[in-house]
Amino acid sequence: MSMTRDWKLCGCGLLGVGIWLSVSQGNFATFSPSFPSLSAANLVIALGAIIMVTGFLGCLGAIKENKCLLLSFFIVLLIILLAELILLILFFVYMDKVSENAKEDLKEGLKLYNTDNNVGLKNAWNIIQAEMHCCGVTSYTDWYEVLGDNTVPDRCCMENSQDCGRNSTNTNLVWKMGCFEKVKMWFDDNKHIFGTVGMCILIMQILGMAFSMILFQQIHRTGKKFDA
Repeated sequence: MSMTRDWKLCGCGLLGVGIWLSVSQGNFATFSPSFPSLSAANLVIALGAIIMVTGFLGCLGAIKENKCLLLSFFIVLLIILLAELILLILFFVYMDKVSENAKEDLKEGLKLYNTDNNVGLKNAWNIIQAEMHCCGVTSYTDWYEVLGDNTVPDRCCMENSQDCGRNSTNTNLVWKMGCFEKVKMWFDDNKHIFGTVGMCILIMQILGMAFSMILFQQIHRTGKKFDA
């Protein structure tokens, strides 16, 4: 039962973090204009809610020795596992197409940089360009269509200062590499960490499924019915 309790606590923690991000850091939004709700806060909230509900099913099923709840816990974990595998396979099969579509979508998002009610998108671009030492999606010239010729956001400057990005004809003063490539490099450098985290999640899911089936069989052998 401790495993299902850990699932529930993990879900509650993620849900709390997501709500905190949404309330206190709500001015940081998504980069994508096609998916305006695809922000970090919303993703964490959704993930936390799924894990919390799944853990609640397992925990309640274990406490009440209810086969129906345990079976539901197993099915939900199985659906999540299959969905993860399908998405992973589709991502690798269509990786090039996904990358190209993502680039085009991000470039469209640049046009919203200085528009009203898009402070979150502007803050997000400023942060990633300053932290990752990059500029634009594929190149610093992506900003020319949005801000004007030879003009980039100040956070693209190697030495940030007020209006340093205006009429920046000296391109040696701004970061030239696009943020898309920079983020890909960062993921490549840290893929062992993501692999380890993914493997831990996979093991937890498999153990959770095994736990529910073992307990289900034990209850079945004792003749416990589906009633609560």
